This record gives sequence, structure tokens and C-alpha cells, in this order.
Amino acid sequence: MKKLVVLTGAGISAESGIKTFRDSDGLWEGHNVMDVATPEGWDKNPALVLDFYNKRRQQLKEVKPNEAHLILADLENDFHVQIITQNVDNLHEKAGSSNVLHLHGELLKVRSTKNENYILDWSEDLNLHDFDDKGNQLRPHIVWFGEDVPVLEYAVEVVQQADILIIVGTSLQVYPAASLMHFAPEDCPVYYIDPNPANVSNAPLNFKIIEAIASKGMKFCKRN
Repeated sequence: MKKLVVLTGAGISAESGIKTFRDSDGLWEGHNVMDVATPEGWDKNPALVLDFYNKRRQQLKEVKPNEAHLILADLENDFHVQIITQNVDNLHEKAGSSNVLHLHGELLKVRSTKNENYILDWSEDLNLHDFDDKGNQLRPHIVWFGEDVPVLEYAVEVVQQADILIIVGTSLQVYPAASLMHFAPEDCPVYYIDPNPANVSNAPLNFKIIEAIASKGMKFCKRN
């Protein structure tokens, strides 16, 4: 089976009702991202940060995968599919995709503030005074702006092995995720699906833009 690698961003989840944020206004669900998605925001007001992610976590119980997620899961019948997502939701998994790498963490996990390898599954609210086994506060298992991306090297290795690369629902503005496509083999076809595609300089050799929302773009890719 050919190896199909798919890089997904917030646009693929937008059709399920999960709001995105753009660097132009710096807002995520009405909050300044610096207040809820940075170590400094956590240090300044951990209660606000916990409440923000508690609401995002509860939202996951109300949303469902959309057609784009379902098509990706179905493609496992014809390809070895590896999804690398910037999203912290679980919609790929809900749709049935079996190989999902979360670059920026997961809403349904928490970790220790003192030991980044102490990670727990977590589906309910996380509160102040929820501790790890050594009495340290737990925090959302999210890679905030300014933090390292622990799985980045593995993501690069995955892209390097791709026979086909699809980029769907990402503005290609958030680094280092936006740089991953440049690690694809030179002869690897790259499909970029977005209703408002970014102007990509030094694009890969076999680069094709599909100007469409995620579900329509994935239908096109599946037919072709």
C-alpha cells in the first residue's frame, strides 16, 4: 500500500462547528490567544486557562466528525494513512482514523506541570488542586505558543516517507507545522486544500492547490 500522509489544521474541524482562530485578530473563541495559549497566560491566570479548556473539552461531546474526517478514515482501505494534525480535538479518532499524531497536544489529556511525561487521559473538567502523583498541579496537555513541539522530529520522519501528501484546512501560518511539507520526497505529489489558500513561496515541485472547503476538497482527492 502507498503511504498517504495528511497534514490537517483547524479548517477541517470548522465544518463540525469548532471555531478557528486567525493570527490577524489573535482571538480564539473570543479570548486573546496570549491569555489562554501561552505559558505566560497560564502563570498569570491559571483559573482562566483551565476554564477555557474545560469548555473546549465539553464542546467535544457535542460535535461530530464531518465528511472530510470520514473520507480520511475510509481511505485506510486503500492506503496506509498517517494523519498529522495541528488540531487538539478528537474528531479524526471519532471518525475511525487509526493513525493520528497530534502536533499540538490533545484536549482529552492532561499532564503534570513539573513532569511533561506524566500524561493522563481526561474527559471531564480540570481544576486547580487536581494534582499528579507527587502533588504538582495538572495542566492541559496542549503545546502552547512558545513551547517546543515534542513530536516534531517524528512528524518529519513520517513526511519523509510519504508517497502522497495532502494538506487540508491549514493556513500554513503556524510554524513549525507549516514547514513539514518541505520534507516530502521531491517526486511526492502534494495537494493543498483550503477555501482561502495561502500564498506559498518555494512550494514543493508537484504542488496542486484545491480551492475548496475540506469536505469538498477531500471528495476531489478521493475521486482522483
